[in-house]
Amino acid sequence: MSTPAILALILATVVAMEGVAWASHKYIMHGFGWAWHRDHHEPHDHMFEKNDLFAIVGAAMSISMFVIGSPMILGASAWEPGTWIGLGILLYGIIYTLVHDGLVHQRYFRWVPRRGYAKRLVQAHKLHHATLGKEGGVSFGFVFARDPAKLKAELKAQREAGIAVVREALAD
Repeated sequence: MSTPAILALILATVVAMEGVAWASHKYIMHGFGWAWHRDHHEPHDHMFEKNDLFAIVGAAMSISMFVIGSPMILGASAWEPGTWIGLGILLYGIIYTLVHDGLVHQRYFRWVPRRGYAKRLVQAHKLHHATLGKEGGVSFGFVFARDPAKLKAELKAQREAGIAVVREALAD
């Protein structure tokens, strides 16, 4: 593969992973995977959460693609794009860790953004955590954040329709 093709594949994978993460968060973590994800939505003082097991799933996806792309492991059966897709998944995982765990939940560093896109990310994710339980909710992505005013309106509509229970502080 040419260098531009490799870079394009890595970038396309990073972008696609936001879609994979959104769908996984909405339909798996807030669905049948709620047993792992629940503690992420509840106050606690533990360093780790069951929710962190999802990072192992992401790592397994990346490692699997590296294996598929590795001629050292698969010989002539190796599929070179697998290496670059695996790298894109790894890069998304790093971005996710820095943005979600670091910036939004401040697990690694303390910085509260006052303006710009970083502030929007934090606001959007706080609105995601505004619901009690797994039903309803907004902002299931991790790197792309919609306008917080639109998310608040969506939460209000969910509350009024009986789809979601919204924390009192954000009810209006």
